Amino acid sequence: MAVNHLPSERSRARPLRIAMVAPPWLSLPPPGYGGLEHVVAGLVDGLVGEGHVVTLFGAGAEHGTAAEFVSTVPDLQYERLGEALPELAHLARVNRLISAADFDVIHDHTTIGPLIADHRAVPTVATVHGNPVGEYGDVLADIDRDVGLVAISHAQRRANPGLPWAGTVHNAMPARDLPSKRTPGQGPVLWLARFSPDKGPEVAIRACRAAGLPLTLAGKCNEPAERRYLQEVVEPLLDEDVTVVLNADRQATQRLLLDARCLIMPIQWEEPFGMVMLEAMATGTPVVALRRGAVPELVRPGRTGLVCDRADELPAALRESPRLDPADCVAHVAENFSVERMARGYEAVYRSFLADRAVGFRARQPVPVAAR
Repeated sequence: MAVNHLPSERSRARPLRIAMVAPPWLSLPPPGYGGLEHVVAGLVDGLVGEGHVVTLFGAGAEHGTAAEFVSTVPDLQYERLGEALPELAHLARVNRLISAADFDVIHDHTTIGPLIADHRAVPTVATVHGNPVGEYGDVLADIDRDVGLVAISHAQRRANPGLPWAGTVHNAMPARDLPSKRTPGQGPVLWLARFSPDKGPEVAIRACRAAGLPLTLAGKCNEPAERRYLQEVVEPLLDEDVTVVLNADRQATQRLLLDARCLIMPIQWEEPFGMVMLEAMATGTPVVALRRGAVPELVRPGRTGLVCDRADELPAALRESPRLDPADCVAHVAENFSVERMARGYEAVYRSFLADRAVGFRARQPVPVAAR
């Protein structure tokens, strides 16, 4: 992907040499579902556009970013998603390939990477892409204190404030080539997620039925738990007012978003971000969501969507959503969640983190680089 904006004065003065470590499951950017991979691909291109030297470590033979690509294994490991060994082997190979003479900082996006970062000769910053509580929180709490964690939302950071956070940087939507609409969509309400109780597809069905509106459930459904949930929980609720689309690719997803009346996000957990909300608003589609997790940080109520405190408020919000201006949704994403803004945010984290390490200062102060 070409990056056309000029590097900032700060980046031209002192470019950083960055080793970007992606998980071994999917290509960057991915052809379909893969919010993490879309974010990392955008970040790589944004950092290169700012004048930094980025080497991307991943799996497979192809990628679509502006970085130099180093593959640790010839084939993508998606078929083994959920196993620990493929990611561990990928990280062991990455660690052997990275030397202090070649890089200033490692930016790790894997789950296990922060736990083994103390074996590296180069300082590690790691983005926490999941909810930092429970088992994942236990893993993060055990990392070396010289690893700097980056939150993707203030809500995520508040969920476990005792972790060694080095900063907060919102994800971004690489929206340069994304089509957008000028008038509200006339199609069904759209739910776009993986089939999981966390994402509330059954709540979406009930809300749309109460509002008298058709619904499209466009879901990722290729893991056993997702298929089981679809069959046992969702399918018994289906009728002619609900259309199910499984494992749509990027082009199909964009068509659904452009046609949709709104995106419904009836999440049932503390979602740490929610890239689908950015993707919807970038196409001009407003978001109707429950107030959980990072929703209040991403959606501007009354301008780019409607945020509800209870599920019984969703039907009225769904009926009201067409009054919102698609142009406001597009402008909101461009202003607050651009790739360029994300890249500059991470640059600030890298520099602060490296400066603290240089003076041996472990108790780093937060760097709230993504506050609006």
